[in-house]
Amino acid sequence: MPDYENKFNLTLEQNIFLAKKRIVQNIYNSAKLEGLNVTFPDTQTILNGIMVPNIKLEDLEVIINLRDGWKFVLNNITKPLDLEFICKVNFYISRNESLDWGVLRYGNVGIGGTDYKPPIPVKEEVVIKLEDINNIKNPTNRALEYFAWAVKAQLFWDGNKRTSTLVANKILIENGAGIFTVPENKIHEFNIELNKYYNSDNNKEVFKSFLYENCIEGMEIQNSLNKTEGEEQEPDL
Repeated sequence: MPDYENKFNLTLEQNIFLAKKRIVQNIYNSAKLEGLNVTFPDTQTILNGIMVPNIKLEDLEVIINLRDGWKFVLNNITKPLDLEFICKVNFYISRNESLDWGVLRYGNVGIGGTDYKPPIPVKEEVVIKLEDINNIKNPTNRALEYFAWAVKAQLFWDGNKRTSTLVANKILIENGAGIFTVPENKIHEFNIELNKYYNSDNNKEVFKSFLYENCIEGMEIQNSLNKTEGEEQEPDL
């Protein structure tokens, strides 16, 4: 496995601050990844609790569910990453829009645009795979490996990309390694690389490399403020 070194080294508090500042953009990106016909102002307005005309009910539900999923992750950021945690994320993400939510998929599904048919998840195998992922020392490696595995495994009936995105963010944020999001201008390339990966595990590392280069964001923190020697600077208000 290639070593995807951390792009950012933040404190937990700094990374939570960043995630909260970027939450509207992150939810918008996830909504666009799902093909929703919403704008950024639409998303912001909905998250502010105001109804937007001509937004389909199912699109509104996706945005509200993403909001609640983010709340759960940020409020439980240091909880162990186990099957219970992941199922809880999916519970919020796909609530009322899936055949069943918050439980592992127990039937067959197909994926549009590919002949790949993910096998029905086996609980014991999922738990073992999660243990393997949790043993990956570097959090960026861990987040990318989790996302790549989970999005192909299709652990749930619906909301797999959104659930995988939030779990990857839990891993990164808890360890001060930034945030994970697929930017709107990279969605087409993302889908191309994902379909290649669906069709062959040989494309897994290419897919992860794409994610590393394009889907991890953060902020730079200066260790100290630049001050004129002997003077205190007034804070910006």
